[in-house]
Amino acid sequence: MAKMNCWEFKKCGRQPGGANVTSLGVCPAAIEKKVNDTNSGINGGRCCWAVSGTLCGNIVQGTFASKIKNCINCEFYLQVRDEEGKSFCTASEILAKLK
Repeated sequence: MAKMNCWEFKKCGRQPGGANVTSLGVCPAAIEKKVNDTNSGINGGRCCWAVSGTLCGNIVQGTFASKIKNCINCEFYLQVRDEEGKSFCTASEILAKLK
């Protein structure tokens, strides 16, 4: 099975060309190229927990520091961690790429 990006898993419609772009805007995770291929994802699609400004629970999330406590319990985060296993890119590695 193909590995999903967050917008596919969450069905938020905020990826470029998505159904909710007009009303909610394009999600920063969907266009953050600095982390493309991280955890086998497109742009920030499999490391959204480290990208500021994502939309979860219909609320725009803030910085990594303000949202990570919620993200580590997210079904998508847990799925990515399990799928990537030893290859899972840690938050500190992702944040270094985002600088």
